[in-house]
Amino acid sequence: MRQELAHVAIVVRDYDEAIDFYVNKLNFELLEDSYQSEQNKRWVVIAPPGSKGASILLAKASNEAQAQYIGKQTGGRVFLFLCTDDFWRDYGNMCNQGVEFVRPPSEQDYGTVAVFQDLYGNLWDLLQLKPEHSVASRFFDQDNNP
Repeated sequence: MRQELAHVAIVVRDYDEAIDFYVNKLNFELLEDSYQSEQNKRWVVIAPPGSKGASILLAKASNEAQAQYIGKQTGGRVFLFLCTDDFWRDYGNMCNQGVEFVRPPSEQDYGTVAVFQDLYGNLWDLLQLKPEHSVASRFFDQDNNP
């Protein structure tokens, strides 16, 4: 049996501002942006560059109950973990794009990590796992190639 996690939804205020942040500041790829006329919404899917795993569905809040969770989907905990093959390259690029880091880079037993927030305040880990970490092989081969 084989299953894959296809999408993770992030509730956003506006499609275009979210696309601008994720594509222009985080360098994500815009995989799909199509109008769903029967529901009067857009289907917007993004993913980190070169990723073959789960993608992110940018889901515009459609009512006030949903809007109150924008930026607070996990109650202030780190929400998503962006694994990279070169922490310092991506950290530098993100800093140059004005991405706000709320915890500076640190070396941990599992790798190098820093916490940043997206345009809505959701917290993310930027993470480069050590090659010997038990999860690292899911992302990169032994030479740290995607």
